[in-house]
Amino acid sequence: MRELLRHRDFRLLWAGLVVSLLGYGIYLVTIAWLAYQISDSPAVLAATGVAWTLPSVITFPFSGALSDRIGRRPLMLTADLLRAGATAAIAALDATGAVEVWHLIVLSAVFGLGEALYGPSFTAIVPELVPQRLLVQANALDQSMRPLAMQFLGPAIGGLLVASLGTAAAFLADSACLLVGAATVAMLQGGRAPVAEHEPGSMLEQLREGFAYVRHTTWLLTSLLSFSVTVLVFWGPTDVLLPYVVKNDLGNGAGGFGLVLACGGAGAIGAAAAISRFGLPPRRLAFALLSFVVSCCATAGYGFAHHLWQMAAISAIGGAGFSAALVAWGTLMQTRVPGRLLGRVSSIDWMLSTMLAPVSFALVGPVSSLVGVRATLVASGLVSAAVLLGALVAVPELRVRESEHAVSGEEI
Repeated sequence: MRELLRHRDFRLLWAGLVVSLLGYGIYLVTIAWLAYQISDSPAVLAATGVAWTLPSVITFPFSGALSDRIGRRPLMLTADLLRAGATAAIAALDATGAVEVWHLIVLSAVFGLGEALYGPSFTAIVPELVPQRLLVQANALDQSMRPLAMQFLGPAIGGLLVASLGTAAAFLADSACLLVGAATVAMLQGGRAPVAEHEPGSMLEQLREGFAYVRHTTWLLTSLLSFSVTVLVFWGPTDVLLPYVVKNDLGNGAGGFGLVLACGGAGAIGAAAAISRFGLPPRRLAFALLSFVVSCCATAGYGFAHHLWQMAAISAIGGAGFSAALVAWGTLMQTRVPGRLLGRVSSIDWMLSTMLAPVSFALVGPVSSLVGVRATLVASGLVSAAVLLGALVAVPELRVRESEHAVSGEEI
């Protein structure tokens, strides 16, 4: 880690990411609590979830092509400014008592657009800033800082701010954190220019090349389609129904919800730290998929929990699984995918993985009304785990060692 942080640009990127993710953690708690203050129904939070994810799905392919074409840094800077502006606008509307549901929907869409610009560029910029031999450590540090800031400290701070100063102050703090992230991105020396000298002439041709690579790479296409189905049954119920259960079934406030998310962050930090110390197993893709399965099973566990400490313990297990999976997956993308295609392929990764997220948010309200909140959580966790396990069993390419992948003839 010390060697990794000697690289100036990565050190700046890492510092800015930590601060901006603090804001993101504050956002997760505050948007849920404001939505439930406006209406004590999962429908409002589900609607903001659709608005948040739909622009991302539409924008992801173009954000990756832009990242490969004009560089990573400009898109990351734009993304931070968009998200900071959206949260500042919610803070102003909330402080004046003028906030309505449609405001949350529109500004959540702007926030999601910022995410769509940021995510693929971040994945693609890391190999430009550190040597390949340090990529596992870089991804492990990333997955330590993400849960520390986004799931542990951010939600805890968000819960305290909402409880003591109100949701408007929490959104304002979120905006300030994102502006700090934008400032550090602006100071980067890397990520300013295209990474390849010879690219297809138009953005459409670049997009076609990226899609062709994904289509002809079995391990990648199979994994992404599995993730897409998993997100359909997993994302909406987790994001919408977890705060509902904490608030209505357990009778806890924003602080209790922040505590549950924070414990997920603690588990994630522990998993990322262990991987940084001991490395990844030789079957990295299988490890990633099985780690995602652990996280899915944790969602099913929420349906059986009747005390806050049980929710917190389950969250810690789920956070550990999710973090381990992301470390392994990020390293796979950065080592197996050609560098000049990484921005496009990362954006296709984000798009295919999340393209059914708006549907997930749209369905969670009607489904939970029909079968019950807890039954929805249990079913979503078990079905998503079954999808991933089915793919792992059915497709041998998902179980190969990295050394076997290298000699299998697939493009690296």
